[in-house]
Amino acid sequence: MAHNSDVNLTDKLFALLLYLLPHHLLSQLVYWLTRCEWVPLKNTLIRQAIKLYRIDMTIAAEPDPAAYHCFNAFFTRPLRADARPFAAGDNSVLSPVDGAVSQSGQIVDGRIFQAKGIEYSLEELVGGESALVEAFNGGSFATIYLSPRDYHRIHIPLAGRLTRMLHIPGRLFSVSPSTTRTVPRLFSRNERVVNLFETDAGPMAVIMVGAIFVASIDTVWAGTVAPRSRSVRRWSYEGGSSIEPITFERGAEIGRFNMGSTVVLLFGKDAVEWSAAMEPGAVLEMGQAIGSIGG
Repeated sequence: MAHNSDVNLTDKLFALLLYLLPHHLLSQLVYWLTRCEWVPLKNTLIRQAIKLYRIDMTIAAEPDPAAYHCFNAFFTRPLRADARPFAAGDNSVLSPVDGAVSQSGQIVDGRIFQAKGIEYSLEELVGGESALVEAFNGGSFATIYLSPRDYHRIHIPLAGRLTRMLHIPGRLFSVSPSTTRTVPRLFSRNERVVNLFETDAGPMAVIMVGAIFVASIDTVWAGTVAPRSRSVRRWSYEGGSSIEPITFERGAEIGRFNMGSTVVLLFGKDAVEWSAAMEPGAVLEMGQAIGSIGG
């Protein structure tokens, strides 16, 4: 599915600014700011965010903005149990997040479509792991962008068993639509956490891509994973009787972004077929059907 938006001068200037910014230093400052518990500051930040991004607090488990002990607690707030019902049918692939479709389609010759005129390498995205390239080449991908107004917890699209996790360090470019159109290899250059699962559809990757001001990425089984190191780190969750399997029911929470970012989903060849809802720019809610197993 192609994206036909033209790159304008504003996009190019914004991308140039991002190249010059000290990404990690800015993100460390935001980390401190968003965890500050000084009441006047955190309440002001929360109120301004609600107003600026028109955030709907009626669906939050805690609708009172003043009840959050810091801005990050507000930003990663849970929703009411009935706010995001799951689509019926075990064969339905659920949206892992609230967000907007950036792109979706097929992985062709090890290349993933980013935007008009821009592709990037599957091999680079998964940290050069040849086994993962083999598992997903010829398969399907979907890229979903989370804006600041969205719910920022990540859920598993299908029931699955965790097999591996990789933390891949990198830059922290913005992942907004404008930078997606202008920064080459954006998602394979930014810091990211690659989570691998075995599902009824075969191998599935849920890749949490960091971005400017995303000071950390958490998973429910390992806590804060990024930022962690300046080299690729790998964890295995299989192979050995002493390792308790980590399994998730369909739609279960698996992690969160501390500030907004992007999720990239990968499936193997002929594993899933995306629904008509997966057109670029389409708005998604966590739990809605975005595809089906086996077509």
